[in-house]
Amino acid sequence: MERPSRQRQRSQETEQEADESVDCPECGSDNIVTDADQGELVCDDCGLVIDERQIDRGPEWRAFNHSERQSKSRVGAPITETMHDRGLTTTIDWKDKDAYGRSLSSEKRSQMHRLRKWQERIRTKDAGERNLQFALSEIDRMASALGVPRSVREVASVIYRRALNEDLIRGRSIEGVATAALYAACRKEGIPRSLEEISEVSRVERKEIGRTYRYISQELGLEMKPVDPKKYVPRFCSELDLTEEVQAKANEIIEETAEKGLLSGKSPTGYAAAAIYAASLLCNEKKTQREVADVAQVTEVTIRNRYQEQIEAMGFR
Repeated sequence: MERPSRQRQRSQETEQEADESVDCPECGSDNIVTDADQGELVCDDCGLVIDERQIDRGPEWRAFNHSERQSKSRVGAPITETMHDRGLTTTIDWKDKDAYGRSLSSEKRSQMHRLRKWQERIRTKDAGERNLQFALSEIDRMASALGVPRSVREVASVIYRRALNEDLIRGRSIEGVATAALYAACRKEGIPRSLEEISEVSRVERKEIGRTYRYISQELGLEMKPVDPKKYVPRFCSELDLTEEVQAKANEIIEETAEKGLLSGKSPTGYAAAAIYAASLLCNEKKTQREVADVAQVTEVTIRNRYQEQIEAMGFR
């Protein structure tokens, strides 16, 4: 008997897992296997055929090596939350060319132009979908400007969809809720982005972003942990061209002073900036308070105050 291919074995294992709850009516065994060639469900102990003429859920084509399987497989783009229709609708390409790359005739071009226009119109059936389409495009634009990974965009889109379903958008701007959702996603995924950085790429004020973020996080029950200042250290040190020695020293300062309770109620960006400034002095790679403040987007006064507290707590004075 010919040995089944690896793909067929995987199919049998998948179907066997789906049929684990089926017991043999003859011997009561739960050792049920699926014969993909015959389309039968068989008891492996007594041989009873429990079900026959099952639906073959595999492809209709056959492939004997990896390259054939790759060339014959037909799959679409994965479902994504970053598009209002989850990427399931058909998209008519803007290029006026056929499948072979040949240019279309003028009559076909005008026809495709009309189809493309109606396709865009029918993708959003009501005001709610138009709202969602605009908000998700804003999230995508801001995420690109901030340079955050795609996972953050997905989480932000899910948070915005939840806010829309809970009717939290009413009385608030779409941009404000979209920006707050992106900020919440950054915190949830552990990507350090401050409110100042978010407000720079947004079309709304920092105060409104903070107010909207607190509102939706409370209403949706988002459990947010306080931001760890150490997450800002690598990015700030990279922008200041500081060595790993300074980075390690800054992390050490943050850990030791945080254990003594100095971090409570302090801004994590200002705290990280002060630790970097202190570490640069200790490692003889001096940076001015103005340089560090510009990178961290905090004031020199904040750095000066946090720096003095940290130095005293470390016992250098």
